[in-house]
Order: sequence, then C-alpha cells, then structure tokens
Amino acid sequence: MTTRVLVTGGCGFIGSCFVRLLIDEESDVEVMNLDALTYAGNPRNVEAVAGSPRYRFEHGDIRDEALVARLVEGADWVVNFAAESHVDRSTSERAGEFIETNVLGAYVVLEMTRRHAPGARFLQVGTDEVYGDVAWPGFPDEQAPLHPSSPYSAAKAGADHVALAFARTHGLDVIVSRCTNNYGAYQYPEKMIPLFVTNALADEPLPLYDGGTQVRDWLRVEDHCRALLLLLRRGASGEVYNIGANQDPEVPNKDLTAMILEACGKPASLIRPVEGLRPGHDQRYAVDTAKIRALGWSPRLDLSDGIAETVAWYRERRDWWEPIKSGEYRKFYEELYGSGS
Repeated sequence: MTTRVLVTGGCGFIGSCFVRLLIDEESDVEVMNLDALTYAGNPRNVEAVAGSPRYRFEHGDIRDEALVARLVEGADWVVNFAAESHVDRSTSERAGEFIETNVLGAYVVLEMTRRHAPGARFLQVGTDEVYGDVAWPGFPDEQAPLHPSSPYSAAKAGADHVALAFARTHGLDVIVSRCTNNYGAYQYPEKMIPLFVTNALADEPLPLYDGGTQVRDWLRVEDHCRALLLLLRRGASGEVYNIGANQDPEVPNKDLTAMILEACGKPASLIRPVEGLRPGHDQRYAVDTAKIRALGWSPRLDLSDGIAETVAWYRERRDWWEPIKSGEYRKFYEELYGSGS
C-alpha cells in the first residue's frame, strides 16, 4: 500500500535529507515536496531523486491556503520542515518573517490538514532551542518549560504549541519533534559547521565567538531523519519527542573547531577570535532523549566520524557551495563578521 507524504520545506537542509531518505529507501512512499525556495531552499539538494516517478515538486508558500489544501488532500503523512531557521537573521529587521512563516505557516498547514486530510499523521519538526539556555548538568525532557531566547526559537515554540493545540482541540494525529543542532551535507553555509568547513577549505578565517565556550549537541542530519521516520511509524499521537546525539563528554565549540581543522588538514592559525556573543544565542543546549531511544533509535555515527564524512562531502562538492558563498550570502556574511581576515 502506497504511503502519500506531503513534505513542506523539502528543498532545505533537513527536509531534503528526509526526502532523499524516503525516495531512496522507502519503495512504497510517494513524496510531494512544497517549498518556497527562499535563500536556503535549493533544488540541487534533491536533484538526485528529482527524476523518480514517486517524487513531485511544487513551488509555493505554506501560507497559501488554497495551495496547501490542494496538496494535502489524500496525504497519509504531513511533515512540516518549512521554517526560517537562523538566529542571527531573526534578531534583525527580518524578525517578522520568522513569525509569519514559522507560526502562521504552521497553522495554515495544520488547518488545511484538519479540513482536507483529517486522518493524516502530522509531524511538526521543531528545535531544542525552545528550551533556551540549559545550565549544566541539566537535560530537559519533553515536559520541561520552554524559555526561547530569540525570535527564531520563540516562533518555533509557538508552532509547537499550535500543533499540540490541534491535537487536543480537533483530535488531529500530531507529533512534535525537537532536535539538537544538525550537521551534514547540503547545509547552507551560514551555520557553524558548514561555515567553518568551507572557510577552512578556502583558507579563510574561522570566526570563533567568545573563545568557543558554547556547548551544542551535534546531530548528524541522516540520524535525525531516521528518527523522524521512526516517529511517523511508531510515535505516540499528541506527544513531543526530543532528538539528540548526547555527546559524552560534551563538545564545546572550541573543540569542535579543532576537530574541523584537523579533518580539513588546516592550521589553528585560521581561527579568528571574536569577543562576546551575538544577541539571542545561548551558552548551552542539551536534551534528554530517553523517550525516542526507547523506540529503538540511536545515532549511527559518532561526532568525529560524522565530521570527517561531512568534510569529505564539502571537499568533493565545491560545485555546490562555492556559488552559494557570493551574492546575498556574501553581503550577510560581511555584515555579521566583517570583510577582513
């Protein structure tokens, strides 16, 4: 029996990985990919599966009710990746775009699902940043209070609440996931790992904030997407699931930077110290992942192997990232970090 899946934001980093996973490994799945193709949405991210008869693409906005209503009809699964996702962009004059896409957009997809595919399973893909700055040795579970620090994480928290409200009010089959920081192939190079990898490969400086003391839990994107697929199959309706790698010991950004430089074969002299922290950034993120691990999930690669794999991909795929690091990206980068070395 064919499973029909509507994926929103399927040309973005995580969404495209999920689309490729479905087409490559799930022979009974048909995928409709709805993406607005904003700056981080790249059709090249799904070019490997674009020729499949089980894949279709629709260019459009999740806030377009008529479009979403048409696409969602007949869907068995609806997976909402579509979101503005960069903290630094959310603290600028563009903050309103995060509310519009992340909250209103999620509402539109939920409401159209309720009206036109009420039996579908809806997965709202969220972020651990909704928990805010987590002091050591805390590991918030899914019942922990939310303390978002940036317009981005606040908007994602809003989307989580709207999704769960649809489960409670309308009986919609909703699951919410909250993942830690993802990394891997096809990640837009404004995020730390692809930024540092591509800068290192080009012998450009690596801007390291505040001595690299911040702690993140780094989740390989393929491992994340396999967790999402597991939730669609076995997750409990109306529940929230944290997804994270839980590195032990934890890896501060200074150690991650050293790991990247070693994998790239580049010297520590490329590090450019930057004092202070950017607005809306937290010191430490961490989550308790016992709930999803109880379903049988765990990461397939540790961080050092994952970084080596990622560096190898960016080394081979200069054709993908070098064109990106110009134009709008270059302007944003220079505004944030300056143009000097």
